[in-house]
This record gives sequence, structure tokens and C-alpha cells, in this order.
Amino acid sequence: MMLAPYATMAAATRGRLHPEPESRRRSVFQRDRDRIIHATAFRRLKHKTQVFIAPEGDHYRTRLTHSLEVSQIARAMARTLRLDEDLVEAIALAHDIGHPPFGHAGEEALNEVSQDYGGFDHNAQTLRVLVEIEQSYAVFDGLNLSWETLEGIVKHNGPVGDPGNGRSSEIHDFNARFDLELLNFSSVEAQVAAIADDIAYGNHDLDDGLRADVFTIDDLQDVPHVWTVFQDVGEEYPHIDRTRLIHEAVRHLIGEMVEDVLNETGQRLEFANVQSVAQIREFGRPVVAFSKAMRQKERSLKAFLFKNMYRHDTVSEQTDQGRTVVQTLFTEFMKQPGLLPVQWRDRIRRVEDSKYKSARVIIDYIAGMTDRYAMTQWKGLMNIRR
Repeated sequence: MMLAPYATMAAATRGRLHPEPESRRRSVFQRDRDRIIHATAFRRLKHKTQVFIAPEGDHYRTRLTHSLEVSQIARAMARTLRLDEDLVEAIALAHDIGHPPFGHAGEEALNEVSQDYGGFDHNAQTLRVLVEIEQSYAVFDGLNLSWETLEGIVKHNGPVGDPGNGRSSEIHDFNARFDLELLNFSSVEAQVAAIADDIAYGNHDLDDGLRADVFTIDDLQDVPHVWTVFQDVGEEYPHIDRTRLIHEAVRHLIGEMVEDVLNETGQRLEFANVQSVAQIREFGRPVVAFSKAMRQKERSLKAFLFKNMYRHDTVSEQTDQGRTVVQTLFTEFMKQPGLLPVQWRDRIRRVEDSKYKSARVIIDYIAGMTDRYAMTQWKGLMNIRR
């Protein structure tokens, strides 16, 4: 397939932070994707919360399955738009690799408890994982991903402004070494990965919420466009069971959103007469987007989920426990860094003259934990305190 003129060309890559010979068999973006899949941090996502903490059920989504589903949706759109599918996939697979245990509750807890040491942001942590924390290769830290993949991951939600007091300063520090043009928009491939994340997130949380009985199909009358799809599927298949009804309806909802994005994006590309990647980055707004009507529908679904799922007693009990675990781990390790595993104690010793840097090591350690490992560590600390 011939790529579109606005697609990112692997042969024109801006290279890697640490120069290395490229493969004769795989493109630069294929290698990036493969390195991400083989990364330890990527494997850990299978035991990190999406919404429901793992012990609640093996059939609910985790950060790993969410990332795979985002990748599938993104690849489907990339093919229609004639983009580089390998780059889209690499960005989609890695976009959540910096998430701590216990989902957004864990991120908020770690950010709150570490405010005196720069706080925590999963986007900045994703970059740290990819350029520093992963230590598998002989001659460099991180995965040494291409400029285009790193740029897409860092800016998949849009340009990164001036650093404030938060973790975005770490992104700017790295940018001084490897300029990702933070104030420009990212490639079409990165924009596709970002909107695929939005599509997957809402619809798959809807699926999991129904299967977990935190709300009912009848409750979906509060979201008219979702209710209409469920009604239409029920009328088309009057004897369908509940499980199949949910799957068919969610499948239709995802399809509607994908089709809307492709139509809106096509119109924007045609209107702007975009003929190069450079034009995409300098366009001033995203070219990949929902239509105004679909954006409103997507927001109404998120509002429903926030009210009926993310604040549900079952979910709140789990997230409250996750917050306690994360904050206790940070507090106790700051008091007693000798409780850390030996390799992390070594990292502390290398920066022992700086409490700030020691705290950052502890943050890295906690952020890399799976839900169940964090619970095990917390229980161990509670036994020591007794």
C-alpha cells in the first residue's frame, strides 16, 4: 500500500538518541514496536488496573488488554488513512506504559504524596521508562526508540507547553537532549493513537461496567445515543442473550465512532490540502478528530461512566485501598530505604546526597509495581510495623 503524503515515512526517520545500525529486514518503526512488546514494563501492564483491580475478576480489562485494544482500533484507522501502521501501533502500545498500580487512583495518590519531590505524572513516567528505567540493552539505557515514536508518545494528547512545577519539566529536560519539538502538534499517526485511546476507553469501560453489574442496561437511557444502539440491536436480534447483546452493542458503538473519526479527519485533510508531515505539525489544531456531534456523544458517555461507574461503591472501595497502599509504600520507603530490594538500594546509594533524587528512585520503584506486587509489599510493611 502506498502511504499518504502526510504519513510518516520510516525511511526518513530523524534517528535515535543513541545512533545504531538499522535492520535490513524491519523498518525503524517495526523495531520500535518490537522493543516495546519485549519490554519488562509492557509485560507488567497485564497486572495493572484499568478500572477493576485484578482479584475482582479475570475477565475485566487491564492496562495491557486496554493497550492492545487501542492498538487494534488505531491500526484499523491507520490503514484507511494510509498511514504507517507500525508507528501507530508502537505509540498505541506504549502510551500507558508509565502507569503506576491501581489505575488513576494510584497515579493521583503517588502525585499527592510526592509533591515535595516533583509529583507524579504517568506521561512523564512513560518517557522515563522508555529512555532510562528499562535497562536491557548493552550500550544504552531505555529502549532507544526513534524520534518519531518518542515524539508521538510524548505529544499524543497534543503539544507540551512550558514546564510548571509538575513532571512535565522532566519531559523538557529530555527535550534539551533530543528535541521533540514540543510546541508543535504530533504526527497523524500519534493523533490516531490518541483518539483510538478515547474510543477504547469509554466503550470498553461501558462493557466492563455492565458485566460487573455496577449499572444496568436500563440505566443507559441516561445516554440517549448508547440506549438507541442497545434498542436497535435488541430489535434486530429479539432472542439474543444479555452477554451477546452487550458485545454487539459495544461493537456497534465503536464502529460508529471510528467511522465518524475517519469522515471528519478526511474532511479536515481535504480542507487544509495537507501534503506533508511538516504541514500536520504546523497546522495549529488536530487533524484527527470527532465531529462536533460525536464529541458531544463521547463526552456524555464519559459523564455517565464517571457518575455511575468510577464513583460506584465497589470501585471506590478498591480505589481507596489502592490509594492507601501507594501512599503508605512511599512514606515508609522514604523513612526506611533499606527496605527496598538490593538493586533499588544501590540506586539510592548512588544519589544518597540528594533526598529529591532518592525520592525519585522510590517513585520509579512504586510506579513499576503491579497491583498484586504492591499489595504484597504493603502487607509486608504492615507486618513489620506491628
